[in-house]
Amino acid sequence: MSSSDIYETLGIQPIINAGGHMTILGGSVLSPEVRAAMESANTAYTRMDDVFDGAGKAIGDMLGTGGGLVTSGCYAALVQGAAAILAGDDAERIRQLPDTTGMKDDFLIQKPTRYRYDRSVTVPGGKLVEVGDDDSCTPQQLRDAIGPNTAGILYFAAGERFPNTVSLPEAIDIAHSAGIQILVDAAAEIYPLERMRRVATSGADLVCFGGKYLGSGNSTGILCGNAEFVAKARLNGFTGFETGNNSIGRGYKVDRQEVIGTTIALRHWLDTDHEQRLQLQSERIAQIADGLAGIPHVNANNMWEQDGQGPWMRLSVNWDEQAKGRTAGEVSEALQNGSPAIFCRSEAGDLHIAVHTLNEGETEIVLRRLQEELA
Repeated sequence: MSSSDIYETLGIQPIINAGGHMTILGGSVLSPEVRAAMESANTAYTRMDDVFDGAGKAIGDMLGTGGGLVTSGCYAALVQGAAAILAGDDAERIRQLPDTTGMKDDFLIQKPTRYRYDRSVTVPGGKLVEVGDDDSCTPQQLRDAIGPNTAGILYFAAGERFPNTVSLPEAIDIAHSAGIQILVDAAAEIYPLERMRRVATSGADLVCFGGKYLGSGNSTGILCGNAEFVAKARLNGFTGFETGNNSIGRGYKVDRQEVIGTTIALRHWLDTDHEQRLQLQSERIAQIADGLAGIPHVNANNMWEQDGQGPWMRLSVNWDEQAKGRTAGEVSEALQNGSPAIFCRSEAGDLHIAVHTLNEGETEIVLRRLQEELA
């Protein structure tokens, strides 16, 4: 049964995803390798701790870290990582969370790098403390902010590109010099591969990646780093709960298929010919851009050519809204409400078209619908 058929039987409308790896759209499409690994894992039961042991060693070997742990998403990795920093392997403290009485519970974060998911560290009881102002944070400000109640630093890896902020190596040095830990959210920092490995092996105590970006399930993530703290994170997870410590991570359960699938997805990502992968994206973007070239007042540009840094290419489409009488938001809404439904992002007067989440044959459909809406 095809995906459209199974959706139709349940009264669900399939969507062509030109928005990228988005949680709200289901995250990713599993690769054949990942699907095969998950189907194989599904044929037998085994102890989850044994699964975590084997997968964790494989992940650690692949990334060059002391340990690895598959979690139920990058957010869950951050929650379990924060719990590991707060409670460690102390059974009483693990049971006590999110009540942090008697524990250091402040997590420092650079104010200019605040982001939606930083509240993850508050789930196990951490408290966010902003350092710096809206525009900058200096190494000295970060040092001066460390106090007797500071448990660690939450570092947003994508924020390392922001001007006037503390770099990851500097933040790690500051944290460890003060005897505190550093937890890194590197959800989509997976390409170039040198960047991914550099963040993973940066010396941060714990680093988190999103599994959906690697071609694993929407509900998976990877926590890696210092073996001691990865082990503590496991104690604060669902297997820790089942062995009697009543950990806060009971709700962050993954199954054996997801653990195996994520491990294989990471291996496949590290072994992928990324030049070939990006070439395919470039061809799809060129096909859409060429098809829009003859429409008056419309401009289309490959955004990746401007920075060449991200894991995926996107096409920026904009136009003279006065001449067209339609905003980017209105066209985006029309695409979503059309048949077939197409999801793309609209930002600051532009449509952003992601092509890496398009299935075979969908590039032509996206182009046709854009031509209809912008002609």
